[in-house]
Amino acid sequence: MDKDSKIYVAGHRGLVGRTVTHILSDLGYGNILICAHTELDLEEHDRVIEFFKKQRPDYVFLAAAKVGGILANNTYPVDFLLNNLKIQNNIIEASLKYRVKGLLFLGSSCIYPKLAPQPLKEEYLLTGQLEPTNEPYAIAKIAGIKLCEACNRQHKTRFLSVMPTNLYGPGDNYDLQTSHVLPALIRKFHLARLAFLRDAAGIKRDEETYGNIPDDIKKSLGNYLDKGTANKSFPKVILWGTGTPRREFLYVDDMARACVFLMQRMDRIFPLDDKALNAPVLFNIGWGSDISIKELADIVAGIVGYKGKIIWDIEKPDGTPQKLLDTSRLTDLGFQPEINLKEGIRRAYNDYLE
Repeated sequence: MDKDSKIYVAGHRGLVGRTVTHILSDLGYGNILICAHTELDLEEHDRVIEFFKKQRPDYVFLAAAKVGGILANNTYPVDFLLNNLKIQNNIIEASLKYRVKGLLFLGSSCIYPKLAPQPLKEEYLLTGQLEPTNEPYAIAKIAGIKLCEACNRQHKTRFLSVMPTNLYGPGDNYDLQTSHVLPALIRKFHLARLAFLRDAAGIKRDEETYGNIPDDIKKSLGNYLDKGTANKSFPKVILWGTGTPRREFLYVDDMARACVFLMQRMDRIFPLDDKALNAPVLFNIGWGSDISIKELADIVAGIVGYKGKIIWDIEKPDGTPQKLLDTSRLTDLGFQPEINLKEGIRRAYNDYLE
């Protein structure tokens, strides 16, 4: 990419898209194209095509998607499949029609089979059954990967797909109905700490900032805030599953840096000869090691300052036993993440408090 290239970031208000936009700007790319949902609904095919016809971007970061955790995926499977298919199909088709120089499609590590060998290599795609709790979302992302692959093979485009591990960081989604595991942990432990401090005003501010506190979470906070109650019910944090599944986490700044890093190396990834037809179009992006959910909960509790009880609801699903990405394809190009888990959680929690 040249510094004056027109770069479209789809999903610029999301966790990754916003950070990609900031990093591009910091690196001196001065022609960044963004468009709010109110101006352009990416699910509307004709409007997306017209947008590309008018703007003619050189490069596209496709970070727009409908995302959520286990609860959201289980509750809204049609939305996760249909909405994501519409968004990515429209943008990829428009990028093909108007011959963008490079496209980077943001997928998800849930594309890999539930019981695939660990760590997960890119070639494990479509070798086994998916995790049922997020299958609709995974199928949509797999379709996007295969569409990028087909465009490269049939039309010699330069469309990459990247599979991030679990991401977190400033501006994350803390809605307890739709959030992923780490932001949900941050908010649950924060609310329980406020309950211990009898900070009713703080809990009210939190709800005004980050959305409704579900009834089961309110119940777990106990009656400790009620000054007139003789028998106090102490706050506790109730978490889903057994705590044994292992997950890998990556701070969003490292993810965004990796995306820009790959886009800057399109010529190296896609040589201008027949080898381009066999170039790898799928790159895992992760930290390189994982941690159990129980260990993660203990770290978050320590950073937040919560010292109370943690209860594991084993009636709730655990999801995939382990998801650790093999990132050697990316590291072989020279990329390394920089922000470790504890430091990243501290930064995320400080942003949450602000």
